[in-house]
Amino acid sequence: MTLFEISALVLTVVAIFGYINHRVLKLPDTLGNTAVGLLASLVFIGAGSAMPGFTQHARAVVDHIDFSEVVFHGLLPLLLFASGLHVDFASLRSRLVPVFVLATIGVLISSVVVGYALHFGLALAGVDVPLPYCFVFGALISPTDPIAVIGVLKKAGAPQAVESKIMGESLFNDGTGVVAFLVLLGLATGAATPTPLGLAKMLGMEILGGLATGAAVGLVALLLVRDIDSYPVEIITTLAAAIGGFALAERLHVSGPLVVVVAGLVVGNRGVKSMSDTTREHLFSFWELLDEILNLVLFGLIGMMILALSFGLENFLAALIAIPVVLFARWMSVAISLALSRKGRRAEAETVSVLTWGGLRGGISIALALSLPQFEGRSELVSAAYGVVLFSLLVQATTLGRLVRHFAHKQQPDLLPATEPSA
Repeated sequence: MTLFEISALVLTVVAIFGYINHRVLKLPDTLGNTAVGLLASLVFIGAGSAMPGFTQHARAVVDHIDFSEVVFHGLLPLLLFASGLHVDFASLRSRLVPVFVLATIGVLISSVVVGYALHFGLALAGVDVPLPYCFVFGALISPTDPIAVIGVLKKAGAPQAVESKIMGESLFNDGTGVVAFLVLLGLATGAATPTPLGLAKMLGMEILGGLATGAAVGLVALLLVRDIDSYPVEIITTLAAAIGGFALAERLHVSGPLVVVVAGLVVGNRGVKSMSDTTREHLFSFWELLDEILNLVLFGLIGMMILALSFGLENFLAALIAIPVVLFARWMSVAISLALSRKGRRAEAETVSVLTWGGLRGGISIALALSLPQFEGRSELVSAAYGVVLFSLLVQATTLGRLVRHFAHKQQPDLLPATEPSA
């Protein structure tokens, strides 16, 4: 199939998913597309038992879609820029320390806990996956997905303060997760043997370099849009900042997700002050619509890609074991990270509960899982990643709004304390 044919097929299928969801399931758009895609994939798999070759043909079509390439070089830069564009930095500023700790130390803690716990759990179930690759899985599944988190929080009607705090961590933890993934994958395959100093330099380069590059890209875009009053030109300038910034990040070997998020923050918080009302309205309307459309495509693809999986007992066991392991690791990383950011003071149980349950996983984790090379246990880890993501989107995401409103009703509006909590 050609790229044009694949694009036409994906858009058509995702549109059908959206229609079915609105007519039947009536779930929020992104979650509904995932659910319909999952159901459709299961129907295709079931039909394969009655019509030999049917499932194989459907899988052959899905196999033409390079999910990792679509996510990292198609959807991710635009979605992350749109997310950064709509974040109010003023509401996030007083929470930068706990957000930074969660997005760095928290991700590393979770990666280690997931690695050991998953290896032990799989071994008990008779599934042999090497420990180094379990750590790789921990790195790809530990970062929360800002695309999933932001979409759900908007639909849940969470208070602005709560939304900005959970979003903040999700927006910034991809840099840590991707670097940890690449380093651990190099160790697992024997392609790299970095020293502790080398690891620190690499992590610093990715994160600090990403922040600096993102600020520079955002400032350049800001200078360009400030001197004109033409919303088509300003929109194309922001598109260039998102796509061009991500491409520049890859060339400089810094974190692409951080670059586009920071660029979006700069334009969204500083650029709007120099725009006319008409330009501001068109710019934000464009990015809101693009954000919603690309989310539908991404989460529809997640549902479709279940066809590409192998289905055996070991695959199901890996998914079932991974779900509680990832939740436990998330709980531990949140509790420790908040204690560190509060200078040893224990965080409230409500805060830990909401941030644990709100740690949604999405397309980024699946894209990283599908990019894994062939090794013994790869199929089980890919299945585990899908299991965690589907549970996250179909169970955690659909109940997160109720949990947030429950604690808000108990007068817990400030779910993530500021850097200097009051006595």
